[in-house]
Amino acid sequence: CVAAVLRVMHLSRGAADAVGWSTIGLFVLFAALGLYCIFQSIYFWFRIRKGTLLSLGYFNGPWVTRIALILITIWWGVGEIVRLSFLKRKLFSSLVWQKIACDAYILSNLGFAEPSIFFGFAFLLHGSLQKRELGTLTQRWNLKTIGYMLVFCVPVFFVQALLVFVGPTFVKDENSAQGRRVFAKYFIQTSMPVGDTNVCTYPLFGTIFLGLIDAVLMSYVSYVGSRVLSLVINKALRKRVTWLIMSVLFFLPIRVLLLGFSVMPNPGDKAFEVIVFLSFVMMLSGTTVGILLLVYWPVASALLPCAPPFHFLPLLPLTYLNDNSFVAIKRFL
Repeated sequence: CVAAVLRVMHLSRGAADAVGWSTIGLFVLFAALGLYCIFQSIYFWFRIRKGTLLSLGYFNGPWVTRIALILITIWWGVGEIVRLSFLKRKLFSSLVWQKIACDAYILSNLGFAEPSIFFGFAFLLHGSLQKRELGTLTQRWNLKTIGYMLVFCVPVFFVQALLVFVGPTFVKDENSAQGRRVFAKYFIQTSMPVGDTNVCTYPLFGTIFLGLIDAVLMSYVSYVGSRVLSLVINKALRKRVTWLIMSVLFFLPIRVLLLGFSVMPNPGDKAFEVIVFLSFVMMLSGTTVGILLLVYWPVASALLPCAPPFHFLPLLPLTYLNDNSFVAIKRFL
């Protein structure tokens, strides 16, 4: 009987390690893309300051917001790596420290990084509807946008903090009633001991609240995106806006549903590891699409060698779609 239990634990640990290495591999690829986008944005800014692309200075207006957005996504990815069970065993031998790592992961990723990323997408998209005369794409606009990203994350962070610091007081020890243990398992526990590892879990209370915030974000992105689509006269830009809207509407709800279903299997089981990995892939895919559409392609288009205005205008970033840009697009197309 003991041998059978050990064999099952070995299989589960092997599956968890395989999923963990897959997570690390995907994150490394994403981090490489993010760092390249940061280099690209800084290089574009340097070319503008040097004077070789001075006429395109306004088109690089949101470069600070772009870099902040990429840094937050990389921070989110680092959190996803730290939560991996096989890595926590190597970093922290104590179950107490492993639990602290899971609590920090919930606060950092679900309470801050994840909502900040999609708030950043929404604000960059909203900037495309503002007139240049209102200070759009200036340094002040960048600072205000980053500030709004942080402020709107406060409610999510507060709920996750309640789960981390107040939730454990509802179930103080293993002798608590069975009903209270079940309630804690599904709704408030951020980690669960499995052998010599504390496996990070996703409490339903936090997932439900995150889903409500995501629903608001999806509605807002759909509204702003539909307004942008009604104004865009270029097919390439229409495709870009459509892809951004569809990625938010597709990946966000699936991510939340998978996190909700993660409470059904036992933590550490193959089913649990697969569900959590798929939820990671959904978030990573949505973030990658947003980074490509809002950061990579806009700057890459403007940096095309010897590109006359009409060459890169079809690929202008969404945040350039103010009234002045419409005039320019109509003039060159």
